[in-house]
Amino acid sequence: MSTQTITLSGHSIIAGRETPGNAGTTRGIDPATNAQLEPAYTLVDEAQLAEATAAAEDAVASFSSLDPGSHAAFLERIAANIEAVGPELVERASAETGLPGPRLQGELARTTGQLRLFASVVRQGDHRGVRIEPALPERTPLPRPDLRQRRIPLGPVAVFGASNFPFAFSTAGGDTASALAAGCPVIFKAHNAHPGTGEIVGRALTDAVAECGLHPGVFSLVYGPGASIGQALVKDPVIKAVGFTGSRGAGTALMATAAARPEPIPVYAEMSSINPVFLFDSALRGDADEFARAYVTSLTGSSGQLCTNPGLLFVPSGEAGDAFLAAVGRALADAEGATMLTPGIADSCRAGIDALGSQEGVEVVARGREGSTANAPAPVVFGTEVPTFLTNPVLQEEIFGASSLAIRYGSVEELLAAAARMEGQLTASLFLSEEDHATAAPLLSVLERKVGRILANGWPTGVDVGDAMVHGGPFPATSDSRTTSVGTLAIERFLRPVAYQNIPGSLLPAALQDANPWRLNRRVDGRIQLAGTAEGDRA
Repeated sequence: MSTQTITLSGHSIIAGRETPGNAGTTRGIDPATNAQLEPAYTLVDEAQLAEATAAAEDAVASFSSLDPGSHAAFLERIAANIEAVGPELVERASAETGLPGPRLQGELARTTGQLRLFASVVRQGDHRGVRIEPALPERTPLPRPDLRQRRIPLGPVAVFGASNFPFAFSTAGGDTASALAAGCPVIFKAHNAHPGTGEIVGRALTDAVAECGLHPGVFSLVYGPGASIGQALVKDPVIKAVGFTGSRGAGTALMATAAARPEPIPVYAEMSSINPVFLFDSALRGDADEFARAYVTSLTGSSGQLCTNPGLLFVPSGEAGDAFLAAVGRALADAEGATMLTPGIADSCRAGIDALGSQEGVEVVARGREGSTANAPAPVVFGTEVPTFLTNPVLQEEIFGASSLAIRYGSVEELLAAAARMEGQLTASLFLSEEDHATAAPLLSVLERKVGRILANGWPTGVDVGDAMVHGGPFPATSDSRTTSVGTLAIERFLRPVAYQNIPGSLLPAALQDANPWRLNRRVDGRIQLAGTAEGDRA
Protein backbone atom coordinates (compact mmCIF):
# COMPACT_ATOMS: atom_id res chain seq x y z
CA MET A 1 0.00 0.00 0.00
CA SER A 2 1.37 3.43 -0.94
CA THR A 3 2.67 5.79 1.75
CA GLN A 4 1.90 8.84 -0.40
CA THR A 5 -0.57 11.45 0.81
CA ILE A 6 -3.98 9.82 1.08
CA THR A 7 -7.09 11.34 -0.46
CA LEU A 8 -10.13 10.20 1.47
CA SER A 9 -13.19 9.16 -0.52
CA GLY A 10 -15.83 9.59 2.16
CA HIS A 11 -17.50 6.29 1.21
CA SER A 12 -18.02 2.78 2.52
CA ILE A 13 -15.98 -0.09 1.14
CA ILE A 14 -18.26 -3.03 0.31
CA ALA A 15 -16.44 -6.19 -0.78
CA GLY A 16 -13.55 -4.19 -2.20
CA ARG A 17 -15.64 -1.47 -3.89
CA GLU A 18 -15.95 2.16 -2.82
CA THR A 19 -19.69 2.54 -2.38
CA PRO A 20 -21.35 5.96 -2.01
CA GLY A 21 -24.13 5.71 0.55
CA ASN A 22 -27.76 6.61 -0.07
CA ALA A 23 -28.78 7.61 3.48
CA GLY A 24 -27.27 11.03 4.13
CA THR A 25 -23.86 12.07 5.41
CA THR A 26 -21.80 12.55 8.56
CA ARG A 27 -18.50 14.27 9.31
CA GLY A 28 -15.70 13.84 11.75
CA ILE A 29 -15.23 16.64 14.28
CA ASP A 30 -12.00 17.94 15.77
CA PRO A 31 -12.90 17.78 19.48
CA ALA A 32 -10.24 20.35 20.39
CA THR A 33 -12.01 23.04 18.35
CA ASN A 34 -15.40 21.53 17.40
CA ALA A 35 -14.48 22.21 13.76
CA GLN A 36 -15.95 19.85 11.16
CA LEU A 37 -13.45 17.82 9.15
CA GLU A 38 -13.43 17.01 5.47
CA PRO A 39 -14.69 15.03 3.72
CA ALA A 40 -18.33 14.33 4.45
CA TYR A 41 -18.98 10.59 4.76
CA THR A 42 -21.95 9.06 2.98
CA LEU A 43 -24.10 6.61 4.94
CA VAL A 44 -25.38 3.33 3.54
CA ASP A 45 -29.00 2.24 3.63
CA GLU A 46 -30.22 -1.25 4.47
CA ALA A 47 -30.19 -2.42 0.85
CA GLN A 48 -26.52 -1.48 0.54
CA LEU A 49 -25.77 -3.14 3.86
CA ALA A 50 -27.33 -6.32 2.48
CA GLU A 51 -24.78 -6.24 -0.36
CA ALA A 52 -21.99 -6.41 2.23
CA THR A 53 -23.53 -9.31 4.15
CA ALA A 54 -24.28 -11.24 0.96
CA ALA A 55 -20.66 -10.86 -0.15
CA ALA A 56 -19.50 -12.05 3.27
CA GLU A 57 -21.67 -15.14 2.98
CA ASP A 58 -20.19 -15.85 -0.46
CA ALA A 59 -16.69 -15.62 1.03
CA VAL A 60 -17.27 -18.16 3.82
CA ALA A 61 -16.45 -21.35 1.92
CA SER A 62 -13.08 -20.27 0.56
CA PHE A 63 -11.94 -18.20 3.55
CA SER A 64 -12.88 -20.76 6.21
CA SER A 65 -10.86 -23.47 4.45
CA LEU A 66 -7.71 -21.41 3.91
CA ASP A 67 -4.49 -23.27 4.76
CA PRO A 68 -2.58 -21.99 7.82
CA GLY A 69 0.33 -20.50 5.88
CA SER A 70 -1.83 -18.48 3.50
CA HIS A 71 -4.16 -17.45 6.32
CA ALA A 72 -1.31 -16.21 8.53
CA ALA A 73 0.29 -14.36 5.61
CA PHE A 74 -2.98 -12.47 5.10
CA LEU A 75 -2.97 -11.21 8.70
CA GLU A 76 0.66 -10.20 8.39
CA ARG A 77 -0.09 -8.35 5.15
CA ILE A 78 -2.79 -6.33 6.92
CA ALA A 79 -0.25 -5.34 9.59
CA ALA A 80 2.33 -4.33 6.98
CA ASN A 81 -0.19 -2.27 5.03
CA ILE A 82 -1.26 -0.41 8.16
CA GLU A 83 2.34 0.35 9.08
CA ALA A 84 2.95 1.70 5.57
CA VAL A 85 0.40 4.47 6.23
CA GLY A 86 1.28 4.96 9.89
CA PRO A 87 2.11 8.70 9.76
CA GLU A 88 -1.10 9.55 7.88
CA LEU A 89 -3.11 7.39 10.26
CA VAL A 90 -1.74 9.02 13.40
CA GLU A 91 -2.27 12.50 11.98
CA ARG A 92 -5.88 11.84 11.00
CA ALA A 93 -6.73 9.97 14.20
CA SER A 94 -5.33 12.80 16.33
CA ALA A 95 -7.48 15.32 14.44
CA GLU A 96 -10.61 13.18 14.88
CA THR A 97 -10.12 12.12 18.52
CA GLY A 98 -7.92 14.72 20.23
CA LEU A 99 -5.62 11.95 21.39
CA PRO A 100 -1.91 12.86 21.39
CA GLY A 101 0.50 11.46 18.81
CA PRO A 102 2.63 9.32 21.19
CA ARG A 103 -0.50 7.65 22.60
CA LEU A 104 -1.72 6.86 19.08
CA GLN A 105 1.67 5.61 17.92
CA GLY A 106 1.70 3.15 20.81
CA GLU A 107 -1.82 2.04 19.98
CA LEU A 108 -0.89 1.58 16.33
CA ALA A 109 2.00 -0.69 17.33
CA ARG A 110 -0.35 -2.67 19.56
CA THR A 111 -2.77 -3.09 16.64
CA THR A 112 -0.20 -4.40 14.18
CA GLY A 113 1.39 -6.49 16.92
CA GLN A 114 -1.83 -8.28 17.72
CA LEU A 115 -2.42 -9.00 14.03
CA ARG A 116 0.99 -10.68 13.89
CA LEU A 117 0.26 -12.48 17.17
CA PHE A 118 -2.89 -13.97 15.65
CA ALA A 119 -0.88 -14.94 12.57
CA SER A 120 1.34 -17.03 14.85
CA VAL A 121 -1.77 -18.59 16.41
CA VAL A 122 -3.10 -19.50 12.96
CA ARG A 123 0.22 -21.08 11.95
CA GLN A 124 0.38 -23.19 15.11
CA GLY A 125 -3.27 -24.19 14.77
CA ASP A 126 -4.11 -25.17 18.36
CA HIS A 127 -7.28 -23.06 18.15
CA ARG A 128 -8.67 -25.68 15.74
CA GLY A 129 -9.04 -28.02 18.71
CA VAL A 130 -8.42 -31.24 16.78
CA ARG A 131 -9.39 -34.42 18.66
CA ILE A 132 -9.24 -37.88 17.12
CA GLU A 133 -10.57 -41.15 18.54
CA PRO A 134 -9.75 -43.97 16.07
CA ALA A 135 -12.30 -46.71 15.63
CA LEU A 136 -12.20 -49.64 18.06
CA PRO A 137 -14.26 -52.30 16.28
CA GLU A 138 -13.36 -54.98 18.83
CA ARG A 139 -14.35 -52.92 21.87
CA THR A 140 -16.97 -54.54 24.10
CA PRO A 141 -19.78 -54.37 24.88
CA LEU A 142 -20.04 -51.95 21.93
CA PRO A 143 -17.51 -51.06 19.24
CA ARG A 144 -16.33 -47.45 19.05
CA PRO A 145 -16.79 -45.57 15.78
CA ASP A 146 -14.06 -43.42 14.28
CA LEU A 147 -14.68 -39.96 15.80
CA ARG A 148 -12.87 -36.77 14.85
CA GLN A 149 -13.54 -33.24 16.05
CA ARG A 150 -12.39 -29.80 15.02
CA ARG A 151 -13.54 -26.22 15.54
CA ILE A 152 -14.83 -24.36 12.51
CA PRO A 153 -15.57 -20.64 11.97
CA LEU A 154 -19.06 -19.47 12.91
CA GLY A 155 -19.50 -17.46 9.72
CA PRO A 156 -19.72 -13.72 9.00
CA VAL A 157 -19.15 -11.51 12.06
CA ALA A 158 -20.37 -7.94 12.62
CA VAL A 159 -17.85 -5.76 14.45
CA PHE A 160 -18.55 -2.32 15.88
CA GLY A 161 -15.77 0.24 16.29
CA ALA A 162 -15.04 1.79 19.70
CA SER A 163 -14.72 5.54 20.22
CA ASN A 164 -11.76 5.45 22.61
CA PHE A 165 -9.39 3.19 20.64
CA PRO A 166 -9.43 4.30 16.98
CA PHE A 167 -6.90 1.56 16.10
CA ALA A 168 -6.79 -1.25 18.69
CA PHE A 169 -10.58 -1.62 19.09
CA SER A 170 -11.57 -0.37 15.69
CA THR A 171 -11.36 -1.31 12.00
CA ALA A 172 -8.48 -3.81 12.28
CA GLY A 173 -8.54 -4.06 16.06
CA GLY A 174 -8.90 -7.02 18.37
CA ASP A 175 -12.42 -8.12 17.42
CA THR A 176 -11.70 -7.89 13.69
CA ALA A 177 -8.30 -9.55 14.03
CA SER A 178 -9.60 -12.46 16.10
CA ALA A 179 -12.62 -13.00 13.84
CA LEU A 180 -10.46 -12.97 10.70
CA ALA A 181 -7.97 -15.29 12.42
CA ALA A 182 -10.83 -17.69 13.15
CA GLY A 183 -11.70 -17.70 9.44
CA CYS A 184 -14.80 -15.50 9.68
CA PRO A 185 -15.50 -12.73 7.15
CA VAL A 186 -16.05 -9.36 8.87
CA ILE A 187 -18.51 -6.55 8.21
CA PHE A 188 -17.16 -3.60 10.18
CA LYS A 189 -19.54 -0.83 11.28
CA ALA A 190 -17.29 2.24 11.39
CA HIS A 191 -17.48 4.62 14.33
CA ASN A 192 -18.80 7.93 13.05
CA ALA A 193 -16.51 9.86 15.43
CA HIS A 194 -13.37 8.92 13.46
CA PRO A 195 -14.52 8.11 9.93
CA GLY A 196 -11.29 9.12 8.15
CA THR A 197 -9.21 6.91 10.40
CA GLY A 198 -11.57 4.04 9.68
CA GLU A 199 -11.31 4.56 5.93
CA ILE A 200 -7.51 4.57 5.90
CA VAL A 201 -7.33 1.31 7.88
CA GLY A 202 -10.20 -0.13 5.85
CA ARG A 203 -8.27 0.49 2.66
CA ALA A 204 -5.19 -1.19 4.10
CA LEU A 205 -7.25 -4.24 4.99
CA THR A 206 -9.08 -4.27 1.65
CA ASP A 207 -5.76 -4.08 -0.20
CA ALA A 208 -4.51 -7.06 1.84
CA VAL A 209 -7.55 -9.09 0.80
CA ALA A 210 -6.81 -8.38 -2.87
CA GLU A 211 -3.04 -8.85 -2.56
CA CYS A 212 -3.56 -12.27 -0.99
CA GLY A 213 -6.05 -13.34 -3.67
CA LEU A 214 -8.95 -13.76 -1.26
CA HIS A 215 -12.66 -13.37 -1.93
CA PRO A 216 -13.47 -9.62 -1.63
CA GLY A 217 -16.37 -10.39 0.71
CA VAL A 218 -13.86 -11.29 3.46
CA PHE A 219 -14.05 -7.66 4.60
CA SER A 220 -16.42 -4.72 4.23
CA LEU A 221 -16.39 -1.31 5.95
CA VAL A 222 -19.74 0.47 6.24
CA TYR A 223 -20.76 3.89 7.49
CA GLY A 224 -24.33 4.31 8.60
CA PRO A 225 -26.71 5.90 11.09
CA GLY A 226 -25.57 4.34 14.36
CA ALA A 227 -28.78 2.86 15.72
CA SER A 228 -30.62 1.92 12.53
CA ILE A 229 -27.76 0.40 10.51
CA GLY A 230 -26.22 -1.19 13.59
CA GLN A 231 -29.50 -2.88 14.46
CA ALA A 232 -30.06 -3.93 10.85
CA LEU A 233 -26.61 -5.49 10.74
CA VAL A 234 -27.25 -7.57 13.85
CA LYS A 235 -30.66 -8.64 12.52
CA ASP A 236 -29.27 -9.81 9.19
CA PRO A 237 -29.59 -13.63 9.05
CA VAL A 238 -26.14 -13.93 7.47
CA ILE A 239 -24.44 -12.57 10.63
CA LYS A 240 -23.45 -15.31 13.09
CA ALA A 241 -21.78 -13.30 15.89
CA VAL A 242 -21.16 -9.72 17.01
CA GLY A 243 -18.13 -8.00 18.50
CA PHE A 244 -18.78 -4.71 20.30
CA THR A 245 -16.99 -2.26 22.59
CA GLY A 246 -18.97 0.69 23.91
CA SER A 247 -21.64 1.81 26.34
CA ARG A 248 -23.85 -0.46 28.39
CA GLY A 249 -26.98 0.98 26.77
CA ALA A 250 -25.81 0.33 23.22
CA GLY A 251 -24.41 -3.09 24.09
CA THR A 252 -27.56 -4.32 25.79
CA ALA A 253 -29.65 -3.04 22.86
CA LEU A 254 -27.58 -5.16 20.47
CA MET A 255 -27.87 -8.13 22.83
CA ALA A 256 -31.66 -7.80 22.84
CA THR A 257 -31.78 -7.65 19.05
CA ALA A 258 -29.53 -10.69 18.69
CA ALA A 259 -31.57 -12.69 21.20
CA ALA A 260 -34.86 -11.84 19.44
CA ARG A 261 -33.75 -13.14 16.02
CA PRO A 262 -35.34 -16.34 14.68
CA GLU A 263 -31.79 -17.69 14.99
CA PRO A 264 -30.29 -16.03 18.11
CA ILE A 265 -26.57 -15.27 17.90
CA PRO A 266 -23.89 -14.42 20.48
CA VAL A 267 -22.96 -10.80 21.13
CA TYR A 268 -19.51 -10.35 22.64
CA ALA A 269 -19.89 -6.89 24.16
CA GLU A 270 -17.40 -5.11 26.38
CA MET A 271 -19.38 -2.36 28.09
CA SER A 272 -19.05 -0.90 31.58
CA SER A 273 -16.42 -1.13 34.31
CA ILE A 274 -15.19 1.07 37.18
CA ASN A 275 -12.22 -1.13 38.14
CA PRO A 276 -11.90 -0.99 41.94
CA VAL A 277 -8.49 -0.46 43.56
CA PHE A 278 -7.98 -1.68 47.15
CA LEU A 279 -5.25 -0.04 49.21
CA PHE A 280 -3.98 -1.83 52.32
CA ASP A 281 -2.24 0.08 55.11
CA SER A 282 1.17 -1.25 54.16
CA ALA A 283 0.87 0.28 50.69
CA LEU A 284 0.70 3.75 52.21
CA ARG A 285 3.96 3.63 54.16
CA GLY A 286 6.16 4.95 51.37
CA ASP A 287 6.27 8.28 49.61
CA ALA A 288 2.64 9.47 49.62
CA ASP A 289 3.22 12.06 46.90
CA GLU A 290 4.86 9.57 44.54
CA PHE A 291 2.07 7.05 45.09
CA ALA A 292 -0.60 9.72 44.58
CA ARG A 293 1.03 10.88 41.35
CA ALA A 294 0.96 7.31 40.02
CA TYR A 295 -2.76 7.10 40.81
CA VAL A 296 -3.51 10.45 39.16
CA THR A 297 -1.51 9.42 36.08
CA SER A 298 -3.62 6.26 35.76
CA LEU A 299 -6.81 8.25 36.36
CA THR A 300 -6.16 11.04 33.86
CA GLY A 301 -4.37 9.16 31.04
CA SER A 302 -6.24 9.57 27.74
CA SER A 303 -8.54 11.96 29.64
CA GLY A 304 -9.82 8.98 31.65
CA GLN A 305 -11.36 7.44 28.53
CA LEU A 306 -10.07 3.93 29.16
CA CYS A 307 -12.22 0.92 30.00
CA THR A 308 -9.71 0.07 32.75
CA ASN A 309 -9.77 3.52 34.36
CA PRO A 310 -9.55 3.28 38.22
CA GLY A 311 -13.03 4.57 39.05
CA LEU A 312 -13.17 3.25 42.63
CA LEU A 313 -10.41 3.60 45.21
CA PHE A 314 -10.76 1.94 48.63
CA VAL A 315 -8.61 3.83 51.15
CA PRO A 316 -8.13 2.80 54.80
CA SER A 317 -9.40 5.14 57.48
CA GLY A 318 -6.78 6.79 59.65
CA GLU A 319 -3.75 9.04 59.31
CA ALA A 320 -2.09 7.14 56.47
CA GLY A 321 -5.23 7.32 54.35
CA ASP A 322 -5.66 10.99 55.19
CA ALA A 323 -2.09 11.71 54.12
CA PHE A 324 -2.55 9.82 50.85
CA LEU A 325 -5.72 11.70 49.90
CA ALA A 326 -4.02 15.01 50.77
CA ALA A 327 -1.25 13.99 48.37
CA VAL A 328 -3.89 13.18 45.74
CA GLY A 329 -5.18 16.71 46.17
CA ARG A 330 -1.72 18.13 45.52
CA ALA A 331 -1.18 15.92 42.48
CA LEU A 332 -4.59 16.67 40.99
CA ALA A 333 -4.21 20.43 41.53
CA ASP A 334 -1.47 20.33 38.89
CA ALA A 335 -3.58 18.28 36.44
CA GLU A 336 -5.44 19.90 33.57
CA GLY A 337 -8.32 18.36 31.72
CA ALA A 338 -7.40 16.88 28.33
CA THR A 339 -9.52 17.01 25.20
CA MET A 340 -12.10 14.24 25.17
CA LEU A 341 -13.01 12.20 22.12
CA THR A 342 -16.21 14.00 21.16
CA PRO A 343 -18.35 16.89 22.41
CA GLY A 344 -21.03 14.37 23.36
CA ILE A 345 -18.63 12.32 25.48
CA ALA A 346 -17.40 15.49 27.23
CA ASP A 347 -20.98 16.53 27.95
CA SER A 348 -21.80 13.08 29.35
CA CYS A 349 -18.69 13.18 31.53
CA ARG A 350 -19.66 16.54 33.00
CA ALA A 351 -23.21 15.31 33.61
CA GLY A 352 -21.91 12.20 35.37
CA ILE A 353 -19.58 14.25 37.54
CA ASP A 354 -22.43 16.59 38.50
CA ALA A 355 -24.70 13.64 39.33
CA LEU A 356 -22.07 11.93 41.51
CA GLY A 357 -21.19 15.16 43.30
CA SER A 358 -24.83 15.77 44.17
CA GLN A 359 -25.26 12.46 46.03
CA GLU A 360 -25.75 12.57 49.78
CA GLY A 361 -22.62 11.57 51.64
CA VAL A 362 -20.32 12.32 48.68
CA GLU A 363 -17.85 15.21 48.73
CA VAL A 364 -15.07 16.53 46.52
CA VAL A 365 -11.62 15.33 47.64
CA ALA A 366 -9.64 17.01 44.86
CA ARG A 367 -10.25 18.69 41.53
CA GLY A 368 -7.96 19.67 38.69
CA ARG A 369 -8.33 22.46 36.15
CA GLU A 370 -10.47 22.73 33.04
CA GLY A 371 -8.43 22.18 29.90
CA SER A 372 -7.49 24.97 27.50
CA THR A 373 -9.26 23.36 24.52
CA ALA A 374 -12.90 22.60 23.88
CA ASN A 375 -14.33 19.48 25.55
CA ALA A 376 -11.70 19.15 28.30
CA PRO A 377 -13.47 18.76 31.69
CA ALA A 378 -11.44 19.08 34.87
CA PRO A 379 -10.44 15.76 36.48
CA VAL A 380 -11.99 15.14 39.88
CA VAL A 381 -11.82 12.70 42.81
CA PHE A 382 -14.79 12.39 45.13
CA GLY A 383 -14.92 10.80 48.58
CA THR A 384 -17.38 8.77 50.63
CA GLU A 385 -17.48 5.83 53.08
CA VAL A 386 -18.42 2.17 52.73
CA PRO A 387 -21.94 2.43 54.28
CA THR A 388 -22.88 5.10 51.73
CA PHE A 389 -21.45 3.04 48.88
CA LEU A 390 -23.44 0.00 49.97
CA THR A 391 -26.78 1.83 49.96
CA ASN A 392 -26.53 4.02 46.85
CA PRO A 393 -26.35 2.28 43.44
CA VAL A 394 -25.57 5.60 41.71
CA LEU A 395 -22.06 5.32 43.14
CA GLN A 396 -21.43 2.30 40.91
CA GLU A 397 -22.39 4.02 37.67
CA GLU A 398 -19.50 4.43 35.24
CA ILE A 399 -18.36 7.95 34.41
CA PHE A 400 -16.44 7.77 31.16
CA GLY A 401 -13.71 10.27 31.94
CA ALA A 402 -11.18 11.35 34.56
CA SER A 403 -13.37 10.88 37.63
CA SER A 404 -12.93 8.55 40.57
CA LEU A 405 -14.55 7.85 43.93
CA ALA A 406 -12.37 7.27 47.01
CA ILE A 407 -14.15 5.12 49.59
CA ARG A 408 -12.86 5.05 53.17
CA TYR A 409 -13.05 1.71 54.98
CA GLY A 410 -12.40 0.75 58.58
CA SER A 411 -12.08 -3.03 58.42
CA VAL A 412 -11.55 -5.97 56.11
CA GLU A 413 -15.18 -6.91 56.73
CA GLU A 414 -16.22 -3.62 55.14
CA LEU A 415 -14.01 -4.35 52.14
CA LEU A 416 -15.58 -7.77 51.73
CA ALA A 417 -19.08 -6.32 51.96
CA ALA A 418 -18.28 -3.67 49.35
CA ALA A 419 -16.65 -6.18 46.99
CA ALA A 420 -19.62 -8.54 47.30
CA ARG A 421 -22.01 -5.71 46.40
CA MET A 422 -20.10 -4.60 43.30
CA GLU A 423 -21.24 -5.29 39.76
CA GLY A 424 -19.01 -7.25 37.38
CA GLN A 425 -15.75 -5.52 36.46
CA LEU A 426 -12.89 -5.89 34.02
CA THR A 427 -10.23 -5.48 36.71
CA ALA A 428 -9.57 -5.21 40.43
CA SER A 429 -6.24 -4.07 41.87
CA LEU A 430 -4.73 -4.75 45.30
CA PHE A 431 -1.85 -2.70 46.71
CA LEU A 432 -0.35 -4.70 49.55
CA SER A 433 2.75 -6.31 51.02
CA GLU A 434 3.49 -9.83 52.24
CA GLU A 435 2.11 -9.05 55.69
CA ASP A 436 -1.31 -8.46 54.12
CA HIS A 437 -1.53 -11.79 52.28
CA ALA A 438 -3.59 -13.60 54.90
CA THR A 439 -5.97 -10.65 55.18
CA ALA A 440 -6.27 -10.28 51.43
CA ALA A 441 -6.98 -13.97 50.73
CA PRO A 442 -10.73 -13.83 51.44
CA LEU A 443 -11.02 -10.65 49.36
CA LEU A 444 -9.31 -12.41 46.47
CA SER A 445 -11.89 -15.19 46.66
CA VAL A 446 -14.70 -12.64 46.31
CA LEU A 447 -12.99 -10.77 43.47
CA GLU A 448 -12.46 -13.94 41.41
CA ARG A 449 -16.22 -14.06 40.97
CA LYS A 450 -16.50 -10.36 40.16
CA VAL A 451 -13.71 -9.52 37.70
CA GLY A 452 -11.74 -10.82 34.75
CA ARG A 453 -8.25 -9.67 35.81
CA ILE A 454 -6.84 -9.20 39.32
CA LEU A 455 -3.65 -7.15 39.75
CA ALA A 456 -1.24 -6.87 42.65
CA ASN A 457 0.65 -3.59 43.14
CA GLY A 458 -0.17 -2.22 39.72
CA TRP A 459 -2.67 0.23 38.26
CA PRO A 460 -5.28 -1.28 35.93
CA THR A 461 -4.68 0.96 32.90
CA GLY A 462 -2.55 -0.77 30.31
CA VAL A 463 -3.53 -4.16 28.88
CA ASP A 464 -0.82 -6.50 27.63
CA VAL A 465 -1.73 -8.44 24.48
CA GLY A 466 -0.68 -12.08 24.79
CA ASP A 467 -1.71 -15.64 25.48
CA ALA A 468 -2.67 -15.27 29.15
CA MET A 469 -4.51 -11.94 29.12
CA VAL A 470 -8.20 -11.71 30.03
CA HIS A 471 -10.00 -8.51 29.11
CA GLY A 472 -13.49 -9.46 30.14
CA GLY A 473 -15.56 -10.08 33.23
CA PRO A 474 -19.10 -10.64 34.54
CA PHE A 475 -21.93 -8.41 33.36
CA PRO A 476 -21.98 -5.44 32.85
CA ALA A 477 -18.24 -5.50 32.16
CA THR A 478 -19.05 -7.86 29.29
CA SER A 479 -22.00 -9.78 27.96
CA ASP A 480 -20.24 -13.14 28.37
CA SER A 481 -17.83 -13.62 31.27
CA ARG A 482 -16.39 -16.78 29.67
CA THR A 483 -14.58 -14.77 27.00
CA THR A 484 -11.92 -12.13 26.49
CA SER A 485 -11.65 -9.43 23.82
CA VAL A 486 -7.86 -9.10 24.19
CA GLY A 487 -5.27 -11.85 23.78
CA THR A 488 -5.15 -15.03 21.76
CA LEU A 489 -8.05 -16.64 23.63
CA ALA A 490 -10.30 -14.10 21.87
CA ILE A 491 -10.25 -16.27 18.74
CA GLU A 492 -12.37 -18.95 20.44
CA ARG A 493 -15.41 -16.63 20.49
CA PHE A 494 -15.83 -17.14 16.74
CA LEU A 495 -15.43 -20.93 16.51
CA ARG A 496 -17.67 -23.92 17.19
CA PRO A 497 -16.96 -27.67 17.40
CA VAL A 498 -18.04 -30.18 14.76
CA ALA A 499 -17.62 -33.97 15.06
CA TYR A 500 -17.10 -36.32 12.09
CA GLN A 501 -18.11 -39.95 12.60
CA ASN A 502 -16.86 -42.71 10.29
CA ILE A 503 -16.22 -40.18 7.50
CA PRO A 504 -14.00 -41.66 4.75
CA GLY A 505 -10.47 -40.31 4.82
CA SER A 506 -10.72 -38.78 1.36
CA LEU A 507 -13.63 -36.62 2.57
CA LEU A 508 -12.07 -35.45 5.81
CA PRO A 509 -10.87 -31.85 6.12
CA ALA A 510 -7.09 -31.47 6.17
CA ALA A 511 -6.97 -30.82 9.93
CA LEU A 512 -8.43 -34.29 10.61
CA GLN A 513 -6.62 -36.41 8.06
CA ASP A 514 -4.29 -39.13 9.34
CA ALA A 515 -1.38 -37.65 7.38
CA ASN A 516 -1.82 -34.34 9.25
CA PRO A 517 -0.81 -32.23 6.19
CA TRP A 518 -1.13 -28.97 8.15
CA ARG A 519 1.19 -30.29 10.88
CA LEU A 520 -1.14 -29.46 13.76
CA ASN A 521 -0.84 -30.47 17.39
CA ARG A 522 -3.74 -32.87 17.99
CA ARG A 523 -5.29 -34.90 20.80
CA VAL A 524 -5.29 -38.50 19.59
CA ASP A 525 -6.92 -41.15 21.75
CA GLY A 526 -6.78 -38.81 24.73
CA ARG A 527 -3.09 -37.94 24.39
CA ILE A 528 -1.50 -34.81 22.98
CA GLN A 529 0.28 -35.68 19.74
CA LEU A 530 2.75 -33.00 18.74
CA ALA A 531 3.00 -31.98 15.12
CA GLY A 532 5.45 -34.14 13.22
CA THR A 533 5.48 -37.00 15.71
CA ALA A 534 4.07 -40.43 15.12
CA GLU A 535 3.14 -41.16 18.71
CA GLY A 536 1.27 -39.17 21.30
CA ASP A 537 3.48 -37.32 23.78
CA ARG A 538 1.99 -35.51 26.72
CA ALA A 539 2.71 -31.80 26.35
